[in-house]
This record gives sequence, structure tokens and C-alpha cells, in this order.
Amino acid sequence: TSDNPSFNSVLETRLSRRGFVLGGVSSGALALFGGVSLSTLAGCNSDDDGGSSTTTPTTPTEKLLGFTAIAKSLADMVTLPAGYSYSVLCALGDPLTATTPAYKNDGSDTDFDNRFGDHHDGMEYFGLDASGKPSTTSTDRALIAMNHEATTDETLSSFFVHTNGGTKTLPRPASEVDKEVPLHGISVVEISKASGAFKYVQNSSFNRRITPLTEVEIHGPARGNALLKTKYSTDGTKSRGTLNNCGTGRTPWGTLLSGEENWSGYFTRPTGDDAARGNDKSVTSLKRYGRNEGAASRHGWESAGSDDKYARWINAKTGTSTDGTDDYRNELNTMGYIVELDPYDKTKAVRKRTALGRFAHESAAFSRQVVGKPLAIYQGDDARNEYIYKWVSTATWSAADATATDRLATGDKFLNDGKLYVARFNADGTGNWIELAITNPTLSAYTTYPFADQADVSVNSRLAGDAVGATKMDRPEWCAVNPANGEIYFTLTNNSNRKVDATSSSHSVVDSANPRYYTDVKGTTNQTGNPNGHIIRIAETNGESAATSFKWDVFLFGAESTADGTKVNISGLTADQDFSSPDGLAFAASTGICWIQTDDGAYTDVTNCMMLAALPGMVGDGSKVSLSYTKTDGTTLPVTTYAGKKPSADTLKRFLVGSIACEITGMCETPDGKAMFVNIQHPGETTKMADIADPTKYTSHWPGNYGYGAGGNSARPRSATIVITKTDGGRVGT
Repeated sequence: TSDNPSFNSVLETRLSRRGFVLGGVSSGALALFGGVSLSTLAGCNSDDDGGSSTTTPTTPTEKLLGFTAIAKSLADMVTLPAGYSYSVLCALGDPLTATTPAYKNDGSDTDFDNRFGDHHDGMEYFGLDASGKPSTTSTDRALIAMNHEATTDETLSSFFVHTNGGTKTLPRPASEVDKEVPLHGISVVEISKASGAFKYVQNSSFNRRITPLTEVEIHGPARGNALLKTKYSTDGTKSRGTLNNCGTGRTPWGTLLSGEENWSGYFTRPTGDDAARGNDKSVTSLKRYGRNEGAASRHGWESAGSDDKYARWINAKTGTSTDGTDDYRNELNTMGYIVELDPYDKTKAVRKRTALGRFAHESAAFSRQVVGKPLAIYQGDDARNEYIYKWVSTATWSAADATATDRLATGDKFLNDGKLYVARFNADGTGNWIELAITNPTLSAYTTYPFADQADVSVNSRLAGDAVGATKMDRPEWCAVNPANGEIYFTLTNNSNRKVDATSSSHSVVDSANPRYYTDVKGTTNQTGNPNGHIIRIAETNGESAATSFKWDVFLFGAESTADGTKVNISGLTADQDFSSPDGLAFAASTGICWIQTDDGAYTDVTNCMMLAALPGMVGDGSKVSLSYTKTDGTTLPVTTYAGKKPSADTLKRFLVGSIACEITGMCETPDGKAMFVNIQHPGETTKMADIADPTKYTSHWPGNYGYGAGGNSARPRSATIVITKTDGGRVGT
């Protein structure tokens, strides 16, 4: 409280009086001193305090979130703050081999096994040195490994990739199905920077596609188990492909983790299958994973012919075997995992990590690596009223693991043996991790689904979560670990089934960790439950990755800025900060900024989806909030929650708004933070299939209207990856 000068003011005065060359030190000094305003001076010829005889220009001061927040927008374009620009790196259909022709984008293109897939989603950056070896510091050459989640479709057909929109009735033509299947999966592509701009390398030997037909290996406790035996792999050790890949994770040893999300809807399950299975416990499992008897498939791929690659989509007991080796009754059990691939080595098969559980995976976030300590991996199950999970490895971390040459063997070390937990959030702001182990007495006593062994627990982890009383969450999507303090953030994107009274089995009553029930008006439509979502964060006890208890609070509540500040806009968001349905989430390693991306349907009458930058704070930096609801019987339901510190104009800002009907998803950056890669997924998704012949009725033409690819202002919209840079050469987000 004295008037003594601070070190910051002394330092600024000292530097302003000297012609001192800071060079590359300025960024490090800024990070160290928390945003002190330092000028980078470019020359001196005197070492005393009398000043320099040379007048030199200064570079801009770096300040985290120093940009001006952008406004909400409904324009068919990608908008960034002043001082930033972007270019398109790649888009749906771009060729990945030297002989694959350029994408015409008129529905006539084929050979999608050698093109970028659709719905670009999570992605990670893997540096390459000049000799093509892995590098953690390279900023001008790298591999991008990217998920392709799904396709833009209406009534079966992925209509933008077919000339006339495709067939919307069954049976589907094999030629259409064969085009749609490889739109899904993963791409690995080399990128390089020349003349200051990143381009992808079309003929790189690293380029690779993994599709739903690529052979993969089963690893972990379910490998070889009866639950995974199929006509394709009678010993249960292999499967075909990966599907509906959403979020990602980058392992500390340099591989990609990719989450299989909404895979169950791709399978049909005909009426009569319950009886064919003898109404055994597999029926309970199928229903818990969204495949009731009579369920139709999303695209009707099973109708394209008798070939085995189409029959696999019929999830039914059609054979006479007792173990499923003559049909695809168990095929659904081969999907729903975290898959690992080595982007540097295309000769290595993808591995499905069954120990990490089976559900609608989003991203996988690693705890901080501490020598001698196990690793934790945090995961969310993206469906209404589903759970949050943690995996803790048996193996402990060593520095040598980061540079191991057999990267998938290192994955075996950390991802096959360990403990799987599910989260229970308590009303007092604490929580517990409950182990999902066959030795847990609660699991062994669960009569709804009798678990046979640990493989059964892994394959049916949702049922295991039910058994132990895990907390039902508002659609857990991406998660990320704050590198500054190890706290874990989860986006809870929304939940229309969150209620005050549970009037059906699909409803869940508001609780401390999911505390809001309100009405959000979109146009003339009332949306109830928690339409705008929130972001919850966890602090492990003593910062230990293997802890079985934690503290939590809500970092941010999504809301319109004009919403009720006591019940809805609890975080006090302004017009420069308000958002709905948080989905993608990542911390920038270079700056520590928390990047938040949205996949919204509640606020799209006001703005397209967006990306925000936040400074994260810590669990407990806010206050207790008391809410009260009136139940249908007239009684009062009090709910106490814990809100993080309300953001200021300097700690949360809107950074990007996307094109019409898109989702903003996936983010990675160069090690120096000066280039950021972001995915713009499914622009123009609201276009009607019947309008495919009339480009004037497309709801978006991006990125063609930006000048990328064929079609121009009449182009069919395409999912694409953009590269964002700061025009002064600084780090993104400053």
C-alpha cells in the first residue's frame, strides 16, 4: 500500500532510456512478467544510461487478448479481429496424391480414399525437421492429423458429393455408398511454409487416409474377447475402420488419439433381433448404446448390396453360430473407442484402446507429465445425461518416453494397463472418481447387466457408470488441461432433457454441477432445459493425476448477454463475450490462452458459431450461487452451484465468427504460436437436398466465395481448415 515504485515501472523506465537489443527475449519476458509492456528496441551504441544516438522503430507490445473483440455476425464469411488474417489450407475433396485430380466440387468427383474427407474436426500438429524426422520445435514443416466426423446429409444421402444430390430412398446405390464411406475417418497430411504461407504437400509420402474400411487392431482388455468376435475377425483381435471421429488428443510420445463419437447410428438393427438373440444381455447393451430393435441406419449403407462391406452395417444375429463369428451381431462392439495412430509411420496399423472405455468419445486430454507419476487421460461421453471419465495408467512417466522411437509400443505401455474411473459431482463443490473395475462390489452386484470380466466393463462402460451412480452431465464434449496449473476443463454443450421434474426416464433433474433450467427463445420457439451449456472445471486433490477426489466449479455459463443475470447469464457475459453451446476446447501451449469453440443451434438466429479466447483463472476464484425452482407439485427445489470469477473485457473475448450454418471445431498451432489452424465444419448444412440443382438456394458458398477452389460465389459449401496469422508476425491471441 506504499508509494514505492514497482519493479515493473522500474523495468519499463530502464528499458525506455536505453537503446537495448531485446530481440527474441521480449516474448519470454512478457510471459514471465505477466504482460508487462515491453518495447523491443533494435539497436544501441552506448552502454550507459545517457541514451543512444540511434533512433529505432519499435515492434508492437504483446498483451494476451490484446485484440479488439469482434461482433456477432450472420454473414457467410469467416470474421477475425483487426490485425489478423487467414488462408484456406485444405478442404473436402482436395487430392492427397500426385495423380488424384483436382476437386471439381460438382458431385462428379470420386476416389475419396485419396482425398480429404468431410466434416473436418479435431486435429493435431506434429512437427517435422528438415530430414523428415519428428520435431517438437519446427514451425515451418509438419504433419496435420485430422478427423473427418461425418457428412452433410438429409434423408440418407450425403447430397453435396453427388451430382443430383443422391438417392434418398432404400436401397442405396453401391456407387453412392462407396463414395460416402471414405468421407469419414482420419487424414494425415504434410504441410510446409514457403514465402510466409502454409500449404499442404499434395504428393508427400506421409499423406495417409484411414477410413471405415481400413483394417485396425484391437488392444487392451477387450482384445480377443468374445464380445468382439465377428465374421471379419473370428478371433476378436481386429476390426474394420474408425467412424464418426470427433475430438483428438496428442500423446506426450508423439501420436494421435482420435475419439469415435456418434457411431451407433450408422448401423441398422432389424425388428425381431431381440428374440433372435434370446433376449440375452446383449440386448440390454444394444439398447443402452442407442440401437433398439427396429432402429434404422443414418445412411442406409447396408442396403447397397450383398458384399460383406455392406452387410457389416446390419447389427443383428443372422447366423447360426453361438459366438457371432458368422455374422455381425457384435460389430457395434468394435466401435466407440479412442484410437491411436502414429502419424509419422503409415506402415503401422491403427490401434483401438479398449481400456479407456467405450462411449461417444470426444477429445482425450492428458494430465501434466511428472517423472515417476502415472498419466491421467480425461474424456467425456457426448450424449445427454452421460458421464465424464478418467483413465490412470499403471506405468509411470519417464523422460525417455517422450522420445521413444516405437511410439505405438509406448502407447501400449500407458494405454493398455491402468484404471478407468467415472466422475460423481457432489453438491458441496467436491467430487469423486469411482473406479470401474470388475472387482468393484457395486459392479458385481449390478443385476441390470451382469458383467463377466474387465473386458465387459470396458465395452459397456456406460452401463458400468450407471451401476456406480455417476453424475449425469449436460453432454460432455471436449476437455483440456490448463498447462499452468493442471486443472481440467470440460465443455457441457447443452441438454434439452435437463428438467426440474423428471417426468420420463430420459430426463435428469437439475443438480449442483448442472444447475440451470430455463427457457431460451429462438425466434418464436421456446427451448427449455440448458440450451446454452456451460464449462465445468476440476482441480484434482493435491494436483495428483491418480487422485480419487477433486474440487470443481463452473468456469463459464453460456448465455445471451441480455438474459436474466441471476438465473441464466450467471457469468455476466457482455455482447462481446456471449456464446451458446461450447464444444471444442483447447489451451494454447505457447500462450496459455483457453480457446472455446461453439456448435450451436440455440443462438443461430443471432449469430453464426464462433471461437472465443479466455484467460482461465482457477477453481474457487468465484462464488457460491443459490438457485431456486418450483416443481410441478408446487414445492421448491433449491440448487446450490459454484461459479467461477466473472470474466472482464480483458479475460474473455470473441475472436472468430464462422460462415453460415457451420460449426467451429478443432484447433492446433505451431510451437511458436504464430500460426493457428482451425476447422470450419459443415458450412451450409441447413441447405435442403431438394435445392441441390439451384446454387442460389444454398445457405452458404464458403470457401468458394472466399476464392478457394472451384465454383466461386455459386460453389457447393465445403468443410475446410484455415490458417490464422497475425499481420504483425506476433502470436495468435495477443
